[in-house]
Amino acid sequence: MSERQNIEWKQSWHDDYLKWICGFANAQGGTIYIGKDDDGKVTHLDNYQKLLEDLPNKIRNAMGIICDVNLQEESGSKFIEIKVQPYSVPVSLRGRYYCRSGSTKMELTGVELNEFLLKKAGKTWDDVIEERASINDIDTNSLEQFIQDGLKYGRMPDVDGLSTFQILEKLNLIERGQLKRAAIILFAKDPNKFYPSIQVRIGRFVKDSTDLRFHEILEGNLVYLLKEVQAQLNYKFLTKRIEFEGMRRLEKDEYPIVALREMLLNALVHRSYMGAHTQMRVYDDRISLWNVGKLPNELSEADLLKPHSSLPRNPIIAHACFLAGYIDTWGSGTLKIIEACKKEGLPEPVIKEMQGGMEVTMFKADMVNPSEVSSETVRNDFGMISERVRNDFGKGISETFELLIENPAYTAEQIADKVGKSQRTIEKYLAKLKDAKIIERKGANLGGYWEILKEN
Repeated sequence: MSERQNIEWKQSWHDDYLKWICGFANAQGGTIYIGKDDDGKVTHLDNYQKLLEDLPNKIRNAMGIICDVNLQEESGSKFIEIKVQPYSVPVSLRGRYYCRSGSTKMELTGVELNEFLLKKAGKTWDDVIEERASINDIDTNSLEQFIQDGLKYGRMPDVDGLSTFQILEKLNLIERGQLKRAAIILFAKDPNKFYPSIQVRIGRFVKDSTDLRFHEILEGNLVYLLKEVQAQLNYKFLTKRIEFEGMRRLEKDEYPIVALREMLLNALVHRSYMGAHTQMRVYDDRISLWNVGKLPNELSEADLLKPHSSLPRNPIIAHACFLAGYIDTWGSGTLKIIEACKKEGLPEPVIKEMQGGMEVTMFKADMVNPSEVSSETVRNDFGMISERVRNDFGKGISETFELLIENPAYTAEQIADKVGKSQRTIEKYLAKLKDAKIIERKGANLGGYWEILKEN
């Protein structure tokens, strides 16, 4: 037996391990062994009898759950086994929520906490009613375009003669006479009126993100963005490759249209709509698209490179896009991107988690080592700013800034826990970075994030 996702070894008991128990209860369950070292060897507990008496009550009083606490023995040495069952309701420890992700314990805050609580309630973000919206907020032109697209694929239910309200009801976008969030994302005249990050920003760079030449900010519903982003790419950001067959002059796209469309659809359908805006970067030799929202715990980066299950963050939006023929339901979006690049003789794209979201990067045919360039892109994006922070502010603030690069949604409390300083100290660090116009707060304290200002 080895320490893994559902097993923890601890040499002695500390009340801080209640967080691990809470994390197991909120995930798939697990077992904590008290009296084992990092290699799983029994070290013996002198106070095992007291722990057997105290731990069940301590766990119940702190979290309101019951765990099996058993005394075990190996080669004459005593150790304790704490078995934690998964709970269908959210479990908190002193008002805070923890969850097991892989082999680590993480505190849930902001967007992740919101999604966790909804999931435990049998809901997803896009399935919640938007009480501020009415049928007058729906753009009927976008809805009509959506229906026409769906009719081409034969997936759209019969909506002939139905009103806008009835169509949305048939698409499962209305509950108790009110619009769901999914309806706003798909068809609203102005979705930013409700959610401020519903936009795609496209930037034209040269070699790295320190050399921005021009950019466009596109706002609108999903149906509009799907069409307009591709139009802007063709009009302003991408050029055609010129080839000749005999006397015939042929123009070819820099990147496969199928792959670009799948990149955009993945970002719009699977992103977290409570986080940062979607970002597309066009370079001389590559194009990348980043959207906020990590992979579900059941999937890894490696899974995306092979056939895998479809686990959409926004299933109501995903189902609507399936009916319109925009996507399928088999988790093949990333495979289509890879296959399209392969067919055109391009290097394999890089798909990875970064900065609290997912990034897909495609490369031109003459790219020598895409993986190295992709890693360099991340460093170059903030490399000069990181160096400035180190030189101007010193180690403490530099550590805080590097953590914000890793995950812009980190709270002052989370950063304090990671660097071993007080929350008040981290708040002072963040204030200095904000005053220097290096970072800017986006959204509310709960559910917001820090945007790193590259032009400063």
